Amino acid sequence: MSLELPAFGFHTTAEEAADALSSQISGKNVLITGTSLEGIGFEAARSIAKYAALVVITGYNKDRLQLSVDAIRKDQPSANIRALALDLSSLAAVREAAKEINAYIEPLHVVIHNAADSSGVYRITADGFDGQMAVAHFGPFLLTKLILAKVVASKTAGYTPRIVFVASVAHAMGPGIELTEAALCKPAAGAEGSYFLRYHEVKSANVLFALGLASRGAGKIKAYSLHPGTIYTNVFTKESTIPILKAVGSLNEDGKPNSETIEWKTIPEGASTTVAAAFDPRLEDKSGAYLVDATEANAQRTSICADLENAEKLWKLTEQILGEEFIL
Repeated sequence: MSLELPAFGFHTTAEEAADALSSQISGKNVLITGTSLEGIGFEAARSIAKYAALVVITGYNKDRLQLSVDAIRKDQPSANIRALALDLSSLAAVREAAKEINAYIEPLHVVIHNAADSSGVYRITADGFDGQMAVAHFGPFLLTKLILAKVVASKTAGYTPRIVFVASVAHAMGPGIELTEAALCKPAAGAEGSYFLRYHEVKSANVLFALGLASRGAGKIKAYSLHPGTIYTNVFTKESTIPILKAVGSLNEDGKPNSETIEWKTIPEGASTTVAAAFDPRLEDKSGAYLVDATEANAQRTSICADLENAEKLWKLTEQILGEEFIL
């Protein structure tokens, strides 16, 4: 690759990454989930929209989604932004959104799975799933399956489409994901006290799904997972999540960020790895990689989440649970 690119690192911002990768972003159509204001999904979408042909942003709350659309258009008046109502906790809603996506006249080059259930409240969805696993794994799995043909159709001789999963270092902060149908559908404890443990399991699923998708989709698509960094977003100010974040040491007892043991990123810094995963040509031969600070960091991935057999087991279990065979 003849393109001269700067080295990306901890302090690289999403806008700096997008500026550096502008020629890669130009002409691309991107879908990104979880784009509420003051979040890394929004910041990634805003930065990408500066150069992309189309950015589709999603959210389950239409009013909040419109606020994000308005904010991006104000910042980037020439940006082509499209809102898509999508409740990833509902399989029926995912199917409806997939129909709309597949009806787009434009091709789809990049899908970024950024959404997560950050409510801090334990809940069971209408489909009978734990809310966190529904939003961050079951919903994205089904959506990816239903729109994959459209994504793969954007492949050319010189371009391979990408699917990105925003995971977390939290995938390494627990015993690992239990790959059984019962454990995937609901937490073992079944209570609010297991919220962070469930987050760990969900992020493990993200890393494994990216690995499995990269393996099964070799030659058709590229897939990546990533840790965006520890970032003080609106999640840290929710009454329901503050006790959980204090318990795991992210917040001090006074509710302030713990800066003694944690190096925090800004939202723009946190969103940079998403932009790199979606567009950096230096990752072209690293499909399936886990990224940190906008660079490949497979050594930081746990052995459980680096095991392709585990990725295959998760894939087959998910197919069984959803009643959807997903063949690439």
